[in-house]
Amino acid sequence: MHPATEAMLLVMVSPVGAYYNKGGTLTPVPAAVVDGYDRAAPKGVGHCKVAGNYAADMKAAADGKKRGYPIGLYLDPKERRFVEEFNSSNFIAISGKKYLTPESASILPSVTNRCLAELAKDLGLEVERRPVELAAEADTFDEVGAVGTAVVVTPIKSITMGDKTWEFKAPDTLQKLHDKMRRVQQGEEEDTHNFLREIAL
Repeated sequence: MHPATEAMLLVMVSPVGAYYNKGGTLTPVPAAVVDGYDRAAPKGVGHCKVAGNYAADMKAAADGKKRGYPIGLYLDPKERRFVEEFNSSNFIAISGKKYLTPESASILPSVTNRCLAELAKDLGLEVERRPVELAAEADTFDEVGAVGTAVVVTPIKSITMGDKTWEFKAPDTLQKLHDKMRRVQQGEEEDTHNFLREIAL
């Protein structure tokens, strides 16, 4: 077995609805730290958009849903202290006037996260990308969100880790970011960051 010598790139363009939320109002959902499973190995391919990363999450995601948690949060596989990402989306937190998102070699870089970070600056927030230690910092988070292509922004109502649960405020800033992103995507607001590309059909 060896890597393929050729590859074909296929691009599918399709509108998608809200993954967890219905309608325009964001509905917060509870999340739990995934225990007993790792999404990606240290020095693995967690930073790549490959099917294996999704397969590794299926059992953990199913177990979490049975317990009433539609979203699971992975910590780093080495120390289990630092936030990696949710099942299929990046982690962001609003802490005061800061937009915080973890930095790790095994996190899949999210275009949605990058766009939201730029829009957060437009709203006067300072953007920080750095390691985020959950237990040490969760009490400082005002809002927490799962962000990605399918979810755009899904507010997290709470995060449970073992017998500890952190609860977060209603999604005020996250709703503003979500709405601003949608307006830009749909051409209702000027795209000052050149997010959009015209595709000739």
